[in-house]
This record gives sequence, structure tokens and C-alpha cells, in this order.
Amino acid sequence: MSSQSSIEEAPLADDVAPDTREPLAPLRIARFGAGFLVFGLSWAVGLAMVATVLLPQRLTDIGVSSPDAWFGTINSVTAIVSLVSNLVFGNLSDRSRSRFGRRSPWILGGGLLGGVSLFAVGLLTDPVAIMVTYCVTMVGLNMMLAPAVAVISDRAPLKVRGTMSAFFGAGATIGYPIGALVGAAFISQTVPGYALAAVLMALAGILTLIVWPRERPVEHLAPATGGFRELLVSFRPPALKAAPDFYKAFGGRLFMLISYQMIAAYQLYIVQNYVGQSKVESAATISTMSIITLVVGLIASLGSGPISDRIGRRKVPAVAASALFAIGVAMPWIFPSAMGMFLYAAIAGFGYGVFGSVDQAINVDVLPSKEEAGKDLGILNLATTLGQTIGPIITSTVAVSTGSYGLIFPISIAMAVAGAFMITRIKSIA
Repeated sequence: MSSQSSIEEAPLADDVAPDTREPLAPLRIARFGAGFLVFGLSWAVGLAMVATVLLPQRLTDIGVSSPDAWFGTINSVTAIVSLVSNLVFGNLSDRSRSRFGRRSPWILGGGLLGGVSLFAVGLLTDPVAIMVTYCVTMVGLNMMLAPAVAVISDRAPLKVRGTMSAFFGAGATIGYPIGALVGAAFISQTVPGYALAAVLMALAGILTLIVWPRERPVEHLAPATGGFRELLVSFRPPALKAAPDFYKAFGGRLFMLISYQMIAAYQLYIVQNYVGQSKVESAATISTMSIITLVVGLIASLGSGPISDRIGRRKVPAVAASALFAIGVAMPWIFPSAMGMFLYAAIAGFGYGVFGSVDQAINVDVLPSKEEAGKDLGILNLATTLGQTIGPIITSTVAVSTGSYGLIFPISIAMAVAGAFMITRIKSIA
């Protein structure tokens, strides 16, 4: 074994950056945190503007038959595209060897591709063309997301990973409700709205790389060689026996996302059909819930990550977050009223904010191979896509078969508890 290999495999102190193998100065830590916040906020606001308001409105404006059915189809197809592209670009960024680093070129290219295609969605008049172009947007988004998350593993010291995860999670957490509110302001003038969303998507890649310290070339890694067969083999997931904690983290995220999406995806219908509010009343309730979620999510996301780093624990805040989320879900089940929904937004929103702030740190901590961080984090991100898909399916199936939304609340609670249990079984982190 060469001396260089020995150095690379030596354990790092918790204040040492993996890429430089030196302690990270406070200013550089601040730049990374600000970059993750800008990144999460920019793409989430831009995407939410389109996904929650402008896209469904566009389908209505162009006069397609059954715009709600088309919207569901588009979301299903783009979910599959996201699932595949996140894994692909995570792996490709692992294998990249450029003078600009492994991750930066993909982040920049993804932002530009996502921005251009997102604007095009607002100009097209054919639903099939809209679907295909929106899929290109998801490719661009995941071209950014997978490498960006891997930066936490590549460049953040162990002692600040929770903080970096918190900034990343906070941006996305507050970005979605802000995007919904901003998108609503452009509902009568959708083209300027699409233009703003496109600029934000592109800026997610551009501004982040400007704010972050410049990525170094990966000189210590051998070039990724081999043919197509070797490339296919590189997508192989870690062996279960060799990385049990990796799959426990996968399960924890999957169950939590199922629990979250069971309620979040059907909030409007729950308020109208379970609580019994009119269209006007439900709109006011959803708006108030969005504001509550925005405030508590920001506080939870930015606060719990640094606390996790300070106490040196990941599982405790994650399990506490799952418990808070379960309590929040129980509120409208017990109190089927606007107040019950507000309590859900406050308690569950806080819990989900805490979970989001430490979730990425947990995932980075359980990676079986730091050199394959992009690919392995892409696999873990499949849990997000699967949760976003399975949760609404469960809710729809239960609501249709029982004629009520009442049973979805205990099922959602059970999923949150299952996620917490999976996290408690992780042995490699405290």
C-alpha cells in the first residue's frame, strides 16, 4: 500500500474538511452554509411556483380536456424521471475528473438546463410537449441536486454536517410555501411567472458556486476508466450485509416521507371534505397553514442542525422530530376543524423541519464509501421519490375505499413511528 493510500484511508478529525484535509475556517463554514441555503431556497421557490400553481393553471389555460388528469399523469412521469436521473447524475459526478472538481460542472449545467426548460413549459400549448419539457426540467434539477448533496460528504467536516444539512433543508422547507404564494401572484400572468421561476432555477446553480469556496480538482483519485459494462456495474448498490445502517437510513426516510405525503398532498381535500369547509374557507385555511409551516419550518430547520452538531447526536433529534410529526398528524384526527389543521401545520411542520435538518447529515454519516457518495446518496434519495409516490396512493386508496379521510391519520402516524424505529436501529451514529 502506498503512503498516499494510507493518508487517504486514515480517519479524519471531526473538524477537518475531507477535500483539503485541513480544519475549515469559520468564514468558509459560513460560505458553505449560505450557499446551501441559497441553493435550496432558489430551486424550491422556482419549482414550487410552477408545480403548485402555474403548471395546473397552464393546462387549464390551453384548454386540455381533464387538466387534473393530465396534471396527475405529468407528476407521475416526472417522478420516475427524477428517481432515475438523481441516481445517474450522482454516479456520474462521482466519476467526473475535471479541473473544476467533480460536482461543480454538474451543478452549473443542471441549473442552466432546468431554467431554460422550465421557461419553455410556460410557452408550450401541447400537453405532451409540456410533459416532455417538464421532464427535462427534472433532469436539470437532479443534475444539480445529487452532486450538491454529495458536497456535504466531500467538503464538510463531521462536526458541521448537521449545520450544513440544516441550511440545505431550511432552503427547501421555506422555499415551497414561498413558491406557492409567489406563484399565486402570477396566476393571471403566467408567462412572467414562468420567467421568474426559470431565473430562480438557473440561479440555484450559478449563485451557489459563487458563494461556496471553489472546488478543487480531484487529483488524488484515479481517472474513472472502463467501458459501458464497467459503468453499469458502478451503479450497483451497496451490499446489505456490508452496509446495514445505509438501508436503515433509507427505511427511516422512506417511512417518514410516506407519512408526510399522505397528508400534505391532500391538504385541500382534507380541509374541504373532512373538515367540511367551502372553497373560499378552505383557501383561507390553506394560506394560513402555509404561513404557519413557513415560520415553524424555518425555526426548526436552522435551529436543530447546529444543536445536533453541538450535542454530537443525530438519532435523538430525528426520533424526536418523528414523534412531533405524529402528534401533529393526530390533531386534525382528534379535532376535525380549522384549528386542528392549524395545530397540524404548527406541530407537524416543526417536526418535519427538524427531521429535514438532520436527515441529510444522517445519510452522509452512514455512507459506506465516501468516493461513491454521489451514487449512494442518489440511492438514498430514491426513498424521497418513493415516499412522494406511495403516500398519496395510500391516501387515495383509503379515501376511495372507505369514503372518508378519517383512517389516513392513524396510518400516517404509524408510518412516522416506523420511520423513527428504523432510525433507532442505526448503530454507526449516536
